[in-house]
Amino acid sequence: MGERVLVPFDGSPLSRSALGRAITRHADDRITALYVIDPMHAVYEAEAEGLPAARAWSDRMRERAEEICADATAEAADHGCEITTAIEIGRPARSILDYADEHDIEHILMGSHGREGVSRLVLGSVAERVVRGAPIPVTIVR
Repeated sequence: MGERVLVPFDGSPLSRSALGRAITRHADDRITALYVIDPMHAVYEAEAEGLPAARAWSDRMRERAEEICADATAEAADHGCEITTAIEIGRPARSILDYADEHDIEHILMGSHGREGVSRLVLGSVAERVVRGAPIPVTIVR
């Protein structure tokens, strides 16, 4: 059945590149695209827009996650590849590592970064944390 490959996917250009690499180089493997909803974004929205915005945040983020996962599935299908998708809620690096452990993932293939600007500086490098914490091979795509 092949290797179990995890592709953290947030819809950013580099996550799309990582998915493309997985589709082309691991087409015979079991690929999962994982979207992680980071609850810290609700805190930022509550501070910027008030508490009502934060309450609606969960529904908006779930819808966005489902749309991004559907995009990943469609992109894979365009290349004749079938993938599975998953959505987790939590800190991105920890959620990726936990998902990999809980689902016996054998390889993580991810973009070097997904966010830009201040958000990336505040939240740190997810890719770096995954590389440092993963007991399995991690391929970083630029």
